Amino acid sequence: MANSLTPPVALTIAGSDSGGGAGIQADLRTFAFHQVHGTSALTCITAQNTCGVTRVDALPPEAVVAQMQAVIQDIGVQSAKLGMLLNTGIMTAVSEAIAQSSVPAWVIDPVMVSRTGAQLIDDAAIATLKTRLVPQATVLTPNRYEAQILGDLEIHTLADMEIAAQKIFDLGPQAVLVKGGGMPGELRGVDVWYDGHEPITLTTETIDTQDTHGTGCTLSAAIAANLALGKATFTAVQHAKNYVTQALQYSLRIGQGQGPVGHFFPLLEASEYGEIA
Repeated sequence: MANSLTPPVALTIAGSDSGGGAGIQADLRTFAFHQVHGTSALTCITAQNTCGVTRVDALPPEAVVAQMQAVIQDIGVQSAKLGMLLNTGIMTAVSEAIAQSSVPAWVIDPVMVSRTGAQLIDDAAIATLKTRLVPQATVLTPNRYEAQILGDLEIHTLADMEIAAQKIFDLGPQAVLVKGGGMPGELRGVDVWYDGHEPITLTTETIDTQDTHGTGCTLSAAIAANLALGKATFTAVQHAKNYVTQALQYSLRIGQGQGPVGHFFPLLEASEYGEIA
């Protein structure tokens, strides 16, 4: 006789990464690691590998919302994360769907600029994200360059990160985590948390690896997974940051470019591959 289970459920609304390192693929692996059932709504399909992206095809906004509604209405969702939404049409439709949904927690990774500073969406989409989606976030997780846009300031120091977090908080999210992966020197990997009280600096061990593809997706998905498990918001962020650090320790040396983090690192550690990861 089957042992039926009823696990927590999380939803990812993001793009597909054909290389398997980021996007929907990274999110679902992260959910599975946390023993959370992962559901998805694809926003776009990318042709990419460890060396870069060669093509992006957006899905119709109606198709994105239909995926969200199918999951939420039948299965139920305890938390959701947003990643690459790509354009204004998808962002507007998703924002409207969020307003009508009963999902209690939304982790929004405001994918606008890569960690190296390359802008990924157009200015109209950035404006829509800032005015419509940012205020709907339970937790917003901008990187350095996204925080510069949202906070309207240059970020070079820890104090700048704290000011940016507070300015972004004023846009309406319940909490902000400014990520320091793109910061120089000792600030690399240092994050700043702000939820209306005193800013809190979060640090973990710095992992020296070139294979960091998918860290932003993985972090926001891990926060969503921990929220689905019922953890308090700040605790969910702490656990998620520790998870990403461990996944970086077992990053995958695959492909000719930047490999992904090792989402399933306990399995790698227990296998023959663990010795060379």
